Amino acid sequence: MFKKNLPNLLTISRVLAIPVIVLSFYIQNRYANLITILTFTFACITDFFDGYLARMWKVQSRFGKLLDPIADKLIVVSTIIMLIYKHKVDDFTVIPSIIIICREILVSGLREFLITVNVSLPVSKVGKIKTFFQMIAVIALILDDYIVVKEVGVICLWCAALITVWSGYRYVVVGIKQI
Repeated sequence: MFKKNLPNLLTISRVLAIPVIVLSFYIQNRYANLITILTFTFACITDFFDGYLARMWKVQSRFGKLLDPIADKLIVVSTIIMLIYKHKVDDFTVIPSIIIICREILVSGLREFLITVNVSLPVSKVGKIKTFFQMIAVIALILDDYIVVKEVGVICLWCAALITVWSGYRYVVVGIKQI
């Protein structure tokens, strides 16, 4: 029973981490970044292990297939929004942030539509690479106290945005074929 439920519990924990991350941006002490980074990093680690364990133990579920990509999008988008709000992402770097957020909404809508016409839109390897770059970018931008770290975050955010456009295009092509 534990093996069957653990991957889904990890996915749910990623969604439950969102309020902690958002609230941590409002903390006004020296531990705020630490809370944010630890919670976000925990969420990133659960993203790897929920799918890995589900496949390894052969306990993949429809619930997990539905919620996992949603949880990824929610955690990344909500944290990017908070980074913008706190001016850790500003000026020209807002552009890749908007690209990422728009793509995530577009792909979510496409998935919903394709389900109604019985077409599966599985997560691709490119999508996993995109998520990896997004998560590295967000971690670096949270830790923006050091100029080099912030630059790594900005570069990774732009890389994530480019991969986001590429992978989003692939989803749009599949969606258009079904329309």
